[in-house]
Amino acid sequence: MKQPLSLCIALAAWFCAAADLPAQNSPATQPTPATNRPSTDPALPARGRGNSTPAAPSVLPGRGLAQHDFFYAGEGGGRHNMYIVRKGKVDWSYENTDPQSKGEISDATLLSNGNVLFAHQFGVTEITAEKKVVWNYDAPAGTEIHTAQAIGKEHVVFIRNGNPAKVMVVNTTSGATEKEFELPVANPNSVHGQFRHARLTEAGTLLVGHMDSHKLCEYDVNGKELWSLAVPDVWMAAPLKNGNFLMTREHTAVQELDRKGSVVWEFPAASLAGYRISGMQTATRLSNGDTLINNWCNKGSGPAAGTAIQAFEVSADKQLVWALRAWGDPVDLGPSTTIQVLDEPSVPENVRFGNFQ
Repeated sequence: MKQPLSLCIALAAWFCAAADLPAQNSPATQPTPATNRPSTDPALPARGRGNSTPAAPSVLPGRGLAQHDFFYAGEGGGRHNMYIVRKGKVDWSYENTDPQSKGEISDATLLSNGNVLFAHQFGVTEITAEKKVVWNYDAPAGTEIHTAQAIGKEHVVFIRNGNPAKVMVVNTTSGATEKEFELPVANPNSVHGQFRHARLTEAGTLLVGHMDSHKLCEYDVNGKELWSLAVPDVWMAAPLKNGNFLMTREHTAVQELDRKGSVVWEFPAASLAGYRISGMQTATRLSNGDTLINNWCNKGSGPAAGTAIQAFEVSADKQLVWALRAWGDPVDLGPSTTIQVLDEPSVPENVRFGNFQ
């Protein structure tokens, strides 16, 4: 028996509503590029659908890969990757999918001469733009290296996780270890979770985030502790020009702290409604006052695969300025651990550690 056309249309509309399917001819809704996106954003499906729920809105603020020129490094899912992106296109890349030869890339820097210095769990390596190794230090068995910083043209300072854990300064020309001292750890036998990030200050001291001891410490070149602050969940900390410190508490917030431990500025991960933040690792204060934060995550699987953002930029008043998502075509950057903006000339190795400079 044939049904009236009006009844067919009504039944079709009922089935679509029951399945929560979008109307085929409805105009696309453009999400507002604001920090606090309402949970009812039509770009996001309802919660509670497991991996079918996108990890970020379909439309993101900013200009995608063209927002900044940047150096990008990360690891995860068997990939250990580094890229240089200029004018929205990949200008240089380095990938190694063999975890036996190169482990997690937890720290990497593009130097002013075009070389790349990177800590990769099982060692520290400096390569040229042509990917030729100019210096390498292999981590001894039972140790790991997750952070390194160049000092001038001939020295590198790094932390070697282990029992005992050590800060080491090595001459990259001679290969000689010219300075080393031990760092206290909470668990000498749990090597992997001891340290992830350390940076030199303008005073020539070393700022270290103790992951397993939940504290932030400053050391002089002889290993004397000058200052410490109890902080939970610390992944990285870096000195700011105003004398404060920018710190990531990996699963909760990025914070700017003064030396008394007071929170001067804070961006909680939970404030990005509609965005799944898996782990905030490296954060950088840009020259315009914005803060660039990476979001470590794998691509994932299922309907929501590749929907997470790998990095995001927020303004001083905590508005979302840019969100980066580059999985698959045309560019697959992979998981993100650190991002170095290249918009302005810089000399990252122009630092000192005591008399090493």
